[in-house]
Amino acid sequence: MDFQLADLKLIAPHIALLGTALLVLMVEVFGHGRRRPEATWISLLGIGIAAAATGMSCHENRLGFSGMLAADGYSAFCNMIILIVGALTILVSSNYLKDERHEHGEYHALILLSMTGMMFMASATHLLLMFLALETMSIAIYALAGFFRTKEGVESCFKYFLLGAFSSAFMLYGIALIYGATGTTQIHGIMEQFTQIKGLASSPMALSGIALLIVGFAFKVAAFPFHGWTPDVYQGAPTSVTAFMATGVKAAAFAAFFRIFFVAFPATSPVWSQALWLLAVATMTMGNFAALAQRDVKRMLAYSSIAHAGYLLVGVVTATAAAGTGMLFYLLSYAFMNIGAFACVIMLGRRGADSTNLDDYAGVGFKYPLLAAALTLFMFSMAGIPPTAGFIGKFLIFKAAIGKEFYWLAVIGVLNSAASVYFYLRVIVYMYFRERPEAAPEGLRSGPAITVATVVAAAAVLILGLAPGFVVRMAEAAMSTF
Repeated sequence: MDFQLADLKLIAPHIALLGTALLVLMVEVFGHGRRRPEATWISLLGIGIAAAATGMSCHENRLGFSGMLAADGYSAFCNMIILIVGALTILVSSNYLKDERHEHGEYHALILLSMTGMMFMASATHLLLMFLALETMSIAIYALAGFFRTKEGVESCFKYFLLGAFSSAFMLYGIALIYGATGTTQIHGIMEQFTQIKGLASSPMALSGIALLIVGFAFKVAAFPFHGWTPDVYQGAPTSVTAFMATGVKAAAFAAFFRIFFVAFPATSPVWSQALWLLAVATMTMGNFAALAQRDVKRMLAYSSIAHAGYLLVGVVTATAAAGTGMLFYLLSYAFMNIGAFACVIMLGRRGADSTNLDDYAGVGFKYPLLAAALTLFMFSMAGIPPTAGFIGKFLIFKAAIGKEFYWLAVIGVLNSAASVYFYLRVIVYMYFRERPEAAPEGLRSGPAITVATVVAAAAVLILGLAPGFVVRMAEAAMSTF
């Protein structure tokens, strides 16, 4: 590999996160294991430095490390989403970890290390680098899922680890088959091979490799039928980790998924687009209808995340610049509304037992009106009700699908979005139309950090819904760098 010193500039944000993770661990070590709030602020400072470095490189459009890593508008936009997710997660976690007596620096270090892997996934233009980045992200997430070491947490961690190992094996075998068919694992090189070699687009080896890649990505984004781990892992993991998994992992996986299939495999799109068409329909339909039966809010949000993966798959199926713009906007919107919803769930909980049953939300609208108003806004946005960010995100994706003449896919997506209104509004009905039991515990698990995160998320959901133009133009500019 031809290494140049200038290439280090391309990974300046990644180096900032990695250095911050090591610094947080050193603070924990020399603090003799005491609970140290410094980890939160050091982590946020590191994320801020990484964001500044990302902003400085957003106008570049070049490859580094012998074409393995891209510095372009697309990677910069995705990296900013990941940094926002990380910052909000750390703010949400601050009081939550303290209340659960798990305020340790290694939690923040694992968040930062997983973010480093996510950012490499968004920037990778080489299949092997993408795979290494995915494993860097995944190993940290496995540890975070069982961070509280409860029975449910350890079970979710072990289940996620085992199924994740299987999905990684599928993906690696797919990469091997693609290399065998094309002689390269660089995505631009793969595209050139499909263009130059007649008949390669119908090669069984190449198509099998693409199919196995889809399996690997489908597991990471929790698409049907590879979603089975999602409800149990999301329910058993700490709530702040669940929020991080539902947003950060999804953003990184879709960033890599779209880049690879948009750049490397356009010659075979008639084949894989039909497979992903069925996958998108099955994913959004199964996610929404399974969520209808849930009485646990955390589990309902887990199935909801599966449905949202189905909507985002519509963008991958369409595989146009307009679809990419919609996908980027949707991922940013989803980060704010999902983490905001989980922040509300955390604040309503108690030490050792999150209040996630629907009955726990009875009367919350009158007891805690501001919290209920924020949660209502997040539910409306996830349902795609205007004027929220969720509505604009779905509109952009379905519009792109119609533009590519995927009419039935857009219709099914809209019908699924309409069906989802029931289980989102059910939470609101309990908050405003059910009486709060007299034995219900009083008080909120709140603090300055989680309050700031909730307010920022709520404001972003409204601003992106009422005035989306600026962010949409940024997403369009990011897609123009392909």
